[in-house]
Formats: sequence, structure tokens, C-alpha cells
Amino acid sequence: MVRLGRWISGHLVLTAGLAVLTYMFVPIIIVVLMSFNKPPSRALYTFGEPTLANWLKPCEPEGLCSSLITSVQIGLLATVAATALGTLMAFGLVRHRFRGRPVANVVIFLPMASPEVVLGASLLALFVAVGFGGVLGFWTILVAHIMFCLSFVVVTVRARLQGMDSRLEQAAMDLYATESQAFWKVTFPLVFPGILSAALLAFALSFDAVIITNFNSGQTTTFPMYVWGAAQRDIPMQINVVGTAMFALAVAAVLGGEMLRRRRERVQ
Repeated sequence: MVRLGRWISGHLVLTAGLAVLTYMFVPIIIVVLMSFNKPPSRALYTFGEPTLANWLKPCEPEGLCSSLITSVQIGLLATVAATALGTLMAFGLVRHRFRGRPVANVVIFLPMASPEVVLGASLLALFVAVGFGGVLGFWTILVAHIMFCLSFVVVTVRARLQGMDSRLEQAAMDLYATESQAFWKVTFPLVFPGILSAALLAFALSFDAVIITNFNSGQTTTFPMYVWGAAQRDIPMQINVVGTAMFALAVAAVLGGEMLRRRRERVQ
């Protein structure tokens, strides 16, 4: 009994971690299996016969691919804008002292702490107040997604900046580097992992946003809204194809980044 108790206590964290990972990956496994599934009826979301037809005709359901393209376009534009603005804001909050800085730090967290339904309704009220209520669509969704992702970018990049030793820049300038050279050759490479992480997070948040998009979309349909609408009737199996492809791309990006990191470590 003593040995059993020691074994359990020694492997408790590992067992709990494996159980949590299994719980998290079960839905993903089901999505992958469903992408190769031909259900007995379009009204039933159950396993039927295995097939490759879903992968061969991913755009067969009307509006699926167009909504996916819209989501990717909005996600990329929102990521670029939110990452650029958020990085500048993070540098300003970390590197500079100014009046109202504590208030700015609190305000940055408000969109993250507020429910999405509140943020979406507030942005809709703003668009209506400035006269954009009748032209809700692609651009209003883009503005809403930028506002939603901005706080996450600022927090991520700021955490990276706060953990960086500012004496590295001072050492570079002591070696006759200009401010521009010190930034691009010392600061930016050190901060870049944080910026990249913030950009990936912003794209994921933008691509996944449903509630904020629903308030400000007008007649424009994004992929999450298409899935939500399809769930009211019948869910085409091609939705699982898109989900599987997105998951595969994310895994490939992570593995590629890890391989590059290990290669750099070997070179150094």
C-alpha cells in the first residue's frame, strides 16, 4: 500500500495532465473523423460510411467557401492592424512615463474583461451614432475585430518587453550603434517572439469571433456565422474539413517554428 501511494503521488500530476489533454483532444478527433464521414441523413450528425467526397468537394455547400474567404481576409487585416497598433502601444506603456499611464493600463484591460455581447452592442451603437448603421458589413466587422484584438496584443507584447533587459540596448549604443541600429538589431529580434505570438492570437480571436461579428455584420457572413446558421438546419460535413485543415495548419506552424528554433540552437 505504501508503494502504491508513492506511485500515485509521484505520477498524479502526469496522470492529471494526460487526462486533461485527452479531454481537450477528443472533440478535435471527432471533427477529423467527421470530415471523412457520410452520414445516413443530412438531418443526422452521426457516423455513417467513410468517404473522401467531403475533401474532394469542400465548397459544395453554398456559401461555405465564400464565408471562409471573408473570415480569412478579415482575420489577416485585423491581425496586421491590431499587431501594429498594439505593439506601438505596448512600447509606449513600458518605455515611457506620462500622465495618465496608470489609467491607460486599466483601460487596456477593459475590452478583455468585458463580455463580448457588451463590446459588440457598444460598437454597434457607435456605428449607428456616426451614421454607419445602414452600411454594416465587411469594414464594420474589421473595425470591431481590431478593437477586440487590440488589448490582447498589447498585453502579450508588453509582457515580453517587461521581461527584456534594457541594458542590452544601452550596451549596443555604447558600442557606437545608433538608436535605429540598436532597435532593429537588438530590441526587435528579442521582442519578435512576443509580437509573433500576439499576431497568432489576434488571428485566432478574429477568425473565431461570433458574437461581436453578429452585431456588426449586416449582410456579410463569416465562417463562424455560417457554421452557427448551418447548425440551425443541418451541418454539412465539409465544415469538419475546414476545421481539420485549420488544425493541421496550426500544428504545422508550431512544429515548423520549433524545428527552426532547434536548428538555430545547433548553429549557435
